[in-house]
Amino acid sequence: MPENMEIYHQLQDMFWYGSGIWSHFSGILTWPLKKGHARTAMLFVIVLLFGAFISVRWISVSFAGASKQKVVISSRGIHGSVEIPLDCAANRTQICPARSFPTTFETVDNDNSSSSPVCPDYFRWIHEDLRPWKETGITKEMVERAKMTANFRLVIVKGRAYLETFLKSFQTRDVFTLWGILQLLNRYPGRLPDLELMFDCVDWPVVQARDYEGPHATAPPPLFRYCGDSFTLDIVFPDWTFWGWSEVNIKPWEYLLKKLREGNERIKWIDREPYAYWKGNPDVALKRQELMKCNVSDKQDWNARLYKQDWRREVQEGFKQSDLSRQCIHRYKIYIEGSAWSVSEKYILACNSVTFLVKPQYYDFYTRGLQPIHHYWPIREDDKCRSIKFAVDWGNSHKGKAQAIGKRASKFIQEELKMDYVYDYMFHLLNEYGKLFKYKPSIPEQATELCSERMACPAEGLEKEFMMDSRVKATKDTSPCTMPPSFDLVSIRSFLRRKENSIRQVELWEQKYWNNLNILHL
Repeated sequence: MPENMEIYHQLQDMFWYGSGIWSHFSGILTWPLKKGHARTAMLFVIVLLFGAFISVRWISVSFAGASKQKVVISSRGIHGSVEIPLDCAANRTQICPARSFPTTFETVDNDNSSSSPVCPDYFRWIHEDLRPWKETGITKEMVERAKMTANFRLVIVKGRAYLETFLKSFQTRDVFTLWGILQLLNRYPGRLPDLELMFDCVDWPVVQARDYEGPHATAPPPLFRYCGDSFTLDIVFPDWTFWGWSEVNIKPWEYLLKKLREGNERIKWIDREPYAYWKGNPDVALKRQELMKCNVSDKQDWNARLYKQDWRREVQEGFKQSDLSRQCIHRYKIYIEGSAWSVSEKYILACNSVTFLVKPQYYDFYTRGLQPIHHYWPIREDDKCRSIKFAVDWGNSHKGKAQAIGKRASKFIQEELKMDYVYDYMFHLLNEYGKLFKYKPSIPEQATELCSERMACPAEGLEKEFMMDSRVKATKDTSPCTMPPSFDLVSIRSFLRRKENSIRQVELWEQKYWNNLNILHL
């Protein structure tokens, strides 16, 4: 039973901590004391053990009246990082071990430290994603309604994870998403409140905002996924590829980010091919099939060089033609959505090339912080070929400005999307989410405990390799970055207006360009 397992882990933790104190003071009992003095020494050690245990290891948190949970660990709770071992040879039964480091729980409103840097500005969208539940809080009934399309339920109780699977996801999306959450728990042990969440690993969001509008509307179900759009209320979470995509040999983000930075240095922007490059699977969406019509031909050159990715052939040939760090050889790279958002966006933005962003419908957790002209060049969806042609001609005529756009995007990815911030985004999202709970989450009867040993030890091939490469090997001895405040109405309107005005400016430049060309051909 889950309750019995919880008691078992608590006893293990108590024994570990108590045994350390006992071994430290056991020498006292070997002193040549009189009988009465020995009893006094024994009593002293027992009292010391009990007091240390109560003050450091076993502070419970009250949930009286189903109040909002604010259980996090302050920066004072851990002094120095603690190594997290993973020995598959010694743990053949794949039992989740008791945690071997003490934690101190405090009830605080925020886990901010004056020494922690302020999080990147895109963290502000966490407040917007959770706004539908700000007034109502989150109830058990709301969470259960999110089960309809979810692949799994994840429950976190006292820093330990429990999994209930409903439907296997496509490939290993669920596997590496869960692996990433486990690494978060290892990085910041004991700092998240108890919570439960439903996660849908399918690309497109499904919680329609229109279904929860009006004075008598109910609160929407809180459903986590990788992307959202302006019509839906799904909660956006970092995608699985940050820990690796084994099916297509895309390595974990921390490693790949370094390789992309090295790849940028191989060919200077000015020496790159002066065309727009795209390589991918056009079969997944009509908009991608339309893009392929912009490819160079004997009759027309739209300044685009487009290639179809044959993943079956890549698998057979050992992924020789899909090294992302060696695809930064063009001045311009195109990002276009597939069936929904695509994980390729971060790899494209990291390339120092100017990213041509074909007008997207969807966003993921960090892209809402990007601005047109500043981080990327907007491309019309309804007139892709002409829009790409103009963008390349503009960039080749304004090389300094074009190169600056590419550098700003690459800098954003390298500095504001490094793994430290990915983990901090996950932490703050789940921490703020957990504060909204109106009930105390419990471990489902059908759930099994999840830990690194149970995931990594039985894994094989690239799946195991990527897990080991992306494993958090020690706790973080500093607090997460400091959350920025939520948008007010004026600031969010200003942000969106600035974005719209920049896109409109490009469209006006483009219109003028084609008008001038038409005049020349008269």
